[in-house]
Amino acid sequence: MEREWMAGGTAAGGGIEIVGLGGVRRAPAARVRAACEGLVALAVVGDSPVTEQDLRGLLPAVRAGRWAELTRWPGSYWVVASDGRQHFVSGDLAGIRAVYYTPHQEGTAWASEPGLLGRPLVPDLPLLAARLAAGEHHWPHHSTYEQIPQVPGGSGLLLAPGAPPQLVDIAGVEPAYELREGAERFGRAFTDAVQHRVRAAGAVVGADLSGGLDSSAAVVLAAGVGTVHAVTYTDGYTSGEDMAFAARVAEHTAARHTLATGSAEQLPFGFPPGQPTGAEPVLEAAMYAMDTAYLHPVRGLPLHLTGHGGDIVLDASSSCWVRLLQDGRRREAHRQVVAFARLRNTAPGPYWKALKNAAALGHSGSLVRAAEALERGPVTTQATVAGWSWCRLGAGASWLTAAGRHQVAVLLRQAARHRRQPELADEFDQWAALRSSGASARGWTPYAEKLVVRPVYPYLDNEVVRAAFAVPALARRGLVSYKPLLQAALPQLPDWLTSRRSKGSFTAQRIAGLARHQGLLDKLIMSSPLAAGGLIDHAAVRVALAQAARGQSATVIADLHQLIVTCWWLTSQTAAKEVTAC
Repeated sequence: MEREWMAGGTAAGGGIEIVGLGGVRRAPAARVRAACEGLVALAVVGDSPVTEQDLRGLLPAVRAGRWAELTRWPGSYWVVASDGRQHFVSGDLAGIRAVYYTPHQEGTAWASEPGLLGRPLVPDLPLLAARLAAGEHHWPHHSTYEQIPQVPGGSGLLLAPGAPPQLVDIAGVEPAYELREGAERFGRAFTDAVQHRVRAAGAVVGADLSGGLDSSAAVVLAAGVGTVHAVTYTDGYTSGEDMAFAARVAEHTAARHTLATGSAEQLPFGFPPGQPTGAEPVLEAAMYAMDTAYLHPVRGLPLHLTGHGGDIVLDASSSCWVRLLQDGRRREAHRQVVAFARLRNTAPGPYWKALKNAAALGHSGSLVRAAEALERGPVTTQATVAGWSWCRLGAGASWLTAAGRHQVAVLLRQAARHRRQPELADEFDQWAALRSSGASARGWTPYAEKLVVRPVYPYLDNEVVRAAFAVPALARRGLVSYKPLLQAALPQLPDWLTSRRSKGSFTAQRIAGLARHQGLLDKLIMSSPLAAGGLIDHAAVRVALAQAARGQSATVIADLHQLIVTCWWLTSQTAAKEVTAC
């Protein structure tokens, strides 16, 4: 198919190549299906069972500009379309299939990786500091680089001659109103997302099997139509309960099961030589040694199933109770909050107060309040407060210098003025969490390529996300049962699995990794562009790092994790540029 698309591209393994502003063609490992009639054209690039006949059936939607209709096939893919005048491109709702764009002398260039846009890649240091201090959710339109916007998950990019780039909504969530109504739809979508891939592979497929509900459900469905080689990581810090459930799932499904036992060499934050860098910092970068160890047995298989994203689509946060307050359903919100607190033997008062404050402020108001707190002076690390917040200044905010606080406050005020995100708490939270999960999967792509693993994320497929988000967050937020949507949608899962209430954690591994690598991490942070550029106070971080390495301050570990991988990524970027210059 030859068409005058605007520029686009991707790394090997899944997307689009471009030559100038000419015709789109597939990368060596990509699958492209296309159809056209005259000037009207449509292409799907990536992992989907869509056929050319399916595409031809939607050419009328291209002519009419019904862009969201082009994103409703199973799988994970990019869509590129043209009606002869306008050009449309989108990735998936989660943002695994990213789209970046920038002004070009002949219009707007777009690409699936920022490095293919033909302009210098300059990391946006104030934005990275802001994400560390206030969360990553407030700037979904910004990429990691200066002057390179990103199409946020749930949107597509529409380009027309002589007009600025336009973002169009492609979310297309049709409310189900209750759990029972939406569960059947979700069950069909998720089952198809897993099983169509396994059938298409026609061979043994790999799968993560942590013992949690999400990966276990994927393995059960996959084993129903194919042969699965499941892999599990364990070490001296791993939950014994997780291992017991993983072994029981493997036995139940007759899946081949390989248990990889890690040592001190696999602890987080080691950053072994030869580790890929990628186009953006990603938390999984700290776990590369662990990934290398446990994924080795499934190298080279046609696909590798994961449970990544299951927490986002199957569950909901306490933002659903803020939504009740926003809707004026105060009594119902209070009843649920009290019941939730009692189940966990905690006092409901602080929880209730936090939720009321969130409902009163809204997203924009919370951003302004956070900016004001930064402008007043140093921020102390807030104790973990039960309850949801639009914008909580975490430990990262306490590490900012005066210059850093000023620049982050500016970005927060800008985000508050633009009001590009939902003002309903549950909608904001689920889309923010979805994009974060998608960014994590997207950022792991270079690691997967290095490890010769082809990960798929069935929980993050468009139709799976739509089916899950159609069920109200309040219905997905189980008080008594855990992840009630999964149990209702897949009644064939064994009761001993869906009745599990606990969830494993890598906190112990992270503490051990911080202790093992403390000296090297301290030097990494001190020499990073964030410290050298005067945005973070290395002395403040050093104190937090020492406390966390001793296990004295577990509440800051998540922020330390993000800071460390950001500093490592920035330092690696700088080193790569120096090598290229030589």
